[in-house]
Amino acid sequence: MDLSTGQPWPVNRHWRFTGWLLAAVWLFFLNVPLATALHQPELWRRAVGVVALVAFGIGYVLLFQWARKQRQTLRPIPAGRARAGLVLLLAVGLASMPGTGGDWLATLVYVAAASVFLLPPREALAVVLLCAVTPVLTSWLVPGWQAESGIVFAVLLASFAMFGVSQLAQRNSELRAAQQEIGRLAVAEERARAARDLHDILGHSLTVVAIKAELAGRLIQVDRDRAATEIAEVEALARAALSDVRQTVGAYREVTLAAELAGARSALAAAGIAADLPAEVPALPDGWDRLFGWAVREGVTNVVRHSGARCCTVRVHPDGVEVSDDGRGPSTPDANGHGLVGLRERARELDAVVSVGRRPDGSGFLLRVHAPAEAR
Repeated sequence: MDLSTGQPWPVNRHWRFTGWLLAAVWLFFLNVPLATALHQPELWRRAVGVVALVAFGIGYVLLFQWARKQRQTLRPIPAGRARAGLVLLLAVGLASMPGTGGDWLATLVYVAAASVFLLPPREALAVVLLCAVTPVLTSWLVPGWQAESGIVFAVLLASFAMFGVSQLAQRNSELRAAQQEIGRLAVAEERARAARDLHDILGHSLTVVAIKAELAGRLIQVDRDRAATEIAEVEALARAALSDVRQTVGAYREVTLAAELAGARSALAAAGIAADLPAEVPALPDGWDRLFGWAVREGVTNVVRHSGARCCTVRVHPDGVEVSDDGRGPSTPDANGHGLVGLRERARELDAVVSVGRRPDGSGFLLRVHAPAEAR
């Protein structure tokens, strides 16, 4: 069943045909009672025997296909309907007796096999045992009937084979359900990743654009050259943001710590916040370089947006990065906002730790991303 729509999975023609063949192939056990019916000297006995056996075969195949469909869609087989189907199947087999005589016992093979596929294990075992002892009991009770050891063996063999078929069908259905769920989770994860990346990219870029546009608006009356420079930078930032969005959609974008530090320097300068940034960064593995780059981007964006700070400090170490300011502290930035949630998700991929709070001196805001102690 498709877990996203609640509809059964589509089944191609090959597997549909295989299912019918799997049910019909067992009908060869009816060759003996059918031959007996066809050789009856009385026409009505021939007719009753043949019609009953044909109806029995069709009923068995339809019952098997119904149960198979239930298993494929991981729906429980209704116990009442299953029992009613087995009773009806047995009744049709008994109806063939006028034309088949004692050979009607071959129909018990199908009743036993169907019970394994349809009923709970204990009920199925009881039906199988009953079908296995019936040929022996009838040879004692009905004069002229011989005990058919072949029927007993066929009942046990068919039941064992059907048990394997039912387990295989159940496992295949569960496997397909698991694959469907994995696909659904992968789609959900990809959507979350896209939303997280777009938020991080546009949140940072548009914040800087807004600050520079505001600055240009204030300067346009007093320093047109400076205002023109700011507008040109706004245009460049807008184009860069558009390029980032396109690269994100194409899954080509890479974030680096060096590039984010350069962007942070420009954003802080536009916001009038003094920047204390490292001139050089240590050589880092690609995964950690990207993570620290995201941390700088998120931390500086929060400083520019929320802090009211006069100075922002970024420190980079081989095992961690810190972004701090001397502003209002952690009460303003949302520690559960999209940016920090996305940063924590990225950090979990490397078993890193994200912590937010005040600086050690009790002032401002501190964002820290670092490797856990046991990984250092």
